[in-house]
Amino acid sequence: MGNRARVRARRRSRSSLNNGSFVPSSRRLAMVVAVGVLIDQLTKSWAVSALDGGRIIDVVWTLRFALGFNSGFAFSQGQGFGPLIGAAAVVVAVLISRAMVRATQRWSAYGLALILSGALGNVVDRVFRGDGWLHGKVVDFIDFQWFPVFNVADSCITIGAGLLIIGLFVEQRMLTQQEEASQ
Repeated sequence: MGNRARVRARRRSRSSLNNGSFVPSSRRLAMVVAVGVLIDQLTKSWAVSALDGGRIIDVVWTLRFALGFNSGFAFSQGQGFGPLIGAAAVVVAVLISRAMVRATQRWSAYGLALILSGALGNVVDRVFRGDGWLHGKVVDFIDFQWFPVFNVADSCITIGAGLLIIGLFVEQRMLTQQEEASQ
């Protein structure tokens, strides 16, 4: 059985689980990932050039754009472990991409695509914004002043995690309904 035939067979088996709801194609999910990485990198490039020298742009209420760099992981934890964090992120990205194309529910598939785009966006910073392999720092610039400074990639990861959780609830509900219907 060829690769395309396996994909079609897997999609047919998915439809029985998700009750015929739309499961995005691998191509569509790849586009979500690519657009997420592109937007993340474009906004980071803007931030590096527009906010250089300590410039701060007040937007609305407590939201402002202020340039920061993070060599650690979430909320600036693990400073100095950049290469280890970058290598782990690459491994996690591979695992997420495999899970994404095998997802049986659209919420989960899109959630994993957004998580992958955020992870890749931050990995790109670690690879290309530093003095050596995986010694780069992640560019952060969205600052609410009462929450840690973050970027578009971090937003993609957070939104993706929310969609993944919704997908798990929807899938559990569908499985429960299928079990009740078969009894």
